[in-house]
Amino acid sequence: MNAKASVDNFVAWSPVLLLGALAALTYWLDAQVRPPAPSYDGSTRHDPDIYIESFRAINLDKNGQLRQALTAKLARHFPDDDSTTFESPHVTFTEPEKPPLNVTANNAAVSGDRENVTFTGNVKAVRDAGSDGDGPIVFTSEYLRVIPKQDKILSDKPVTITDPRGIINATGMDFDNKTKVVRFQSRVSGQFLPPK
Repeated sequence: MNAKASVDNFVAWSPVLLLGALAALTYWLDAQVRPPAPSYDGSTRHDPDIYIESFRAINLDKNGQLRQALTAKLARHFPDDDSTTFESPHVTFTEPEKPPLNVTANNAAVSGDRENVTFTGNVKAVRDAGSDGDGPIVFTSEYLRVIPKQDKILSDKPVTITDPRGIINATGMDFDNKTKVVRFQSRVSGQFLPPK
């Protein structure tokens, strides 16, 4: 086969080769922009992989002193978003030289990144009386969101705060535990006894 015949064969086959290259490019582009096919292995469902009745967990400091305790009627862990939910949770926070804080609710949920803890249904937080005689302080609401790393407690629902001096009712609250500043959002009312 001479060079002229090879060139003639190439020219004759070039439209077929070009169409084949275009078909391959089209297939590749389609594969790049098409969303992945749904998985039917159950990994996208929000089903618990761990289910614990009569759940109890404690957190100790380096000296073996209790810092946090959590009990719940039922705990469920969800692998799709790494979240955990609790039924009838009771959480106790203790810090050196501070009165204990107890939080109860119908339900609680911890986000997968552990950045948010939400309490819902009959939420009640009680900070025991301090050594200075301040307290106890009782907080009640239907919703409470805790951001542990920022040391903040938030709610966008009606809240009631009572202590021996009086009572405050409001809709929405932002409490910064570092600065000890409480900001109420709206509909604030209440009454306080004058200091003795």
